Amino acid sequence: MSDAIRRIHAPFDESTARSLRAGDRVLVSGTILAARDAAHKRLVDALNRGEPLPVDLRGQVVYYVGPSPASPGHVIGSAGPTTAGRMDAYTPALLAQGLRGMIGKGYRSPAVVEAMKAHGVPYLAAVGGAGALIARCIRKYTVLAYEDLGPEAVAALEVEDFPAIVVIDSTGQNYYEAGQAPYRQL
Repeated sequence: MSDAIRRIHAPFDESTARSLRAGDRVLVSGTILAARDAAHKRLVDALNRGEPLPVDLRGQVVYYVGPSPASPGHVIGSAGPTTAGRMDAYTPALLAQGLRGMIGKGYRSPAVVEAMKAHGVPYLAAVGGAGALIARCIRKYTVLAYEDLGPEAVAALEVEDFPAIVVIDSTGQNYYEAGQAPYRQL
């Protein structure tokens, strides 16, 4: 891990996604998608029925978030990360559709890590409990699909300098494991 903070743009191209390494600190600017459990289920159900998705996932980065309502004068309310493992049942199918990055918190299943390696996709973590601060990085919030899901709808977030750390890179290197290793007692 370098001490430098890397500025990257979303959506991710393949080169950006594959160049990120576990432990890299990044600031993401551009457009990312917001979606949680219910939206993921609907997307995969649509795929299973052979229907087209309401959004093109190719190159997209999804942030697992269900934001709170915006206060007057604000774009969005608190926008902290949701536990990524809640999306694990749906993730491999969405990675196969071209999803190029994920942002959340917490661990991922071995099946998801294998799918990430197969498709060259990194998983980034945002700081849990910092939703009000993260919301300051969001410049625009636009619902794209499944509006009836409220805060769990698929939405486009225009972000500027969204802080995250690469937790699992496209080769399967896991910063959660590497970061804890020096502190383990034998």
